[in-house]
Amino acid sequence: MSFLSRAVTFFGLVLIVHAGYSAHEHTVLYSNLTSTALPQDIIIETLVSVLIVSIGLVLSAQKLKPISWREWAGEIERDGGARNPYLSLEERYGFWDIRAKRKEFADWVRGQDVLIKE
Repeated sequence: MSFLSRAVTFFGLVLIVHAGYSAHEHTVLYSNLTSTALPQDIIIETLVSVLIVSIGLVLSAQKLKPISWREWAGEIERDGGARNPYLSLEERYGFWDIRAKRKEFADWVRGQDVLIKE
């Protein structure tokens, strides 16, 4: 999270706290009247502060990950499998390695083709 995003988020949070305090003070001061709506400046301050906090949080967000599984799996393969969340499942004892079995089967088929041709 960069300094700019932290500063923007903090500023927005300060504005939200101020708007909440202003709304509380308004309701306490005008509690004896029957209908008192919040002043427009408190409502606008609340909306602006929520917008500022949202902008700060978006600025501090991490890079988005790809949506399709194929791209995600490709990134994991390029990284060498270090970030693979299923690595513990793939390396457990007795797990059937599809790639090795596929290569084994292809070698077996090639060997059968040689026997048939002779």
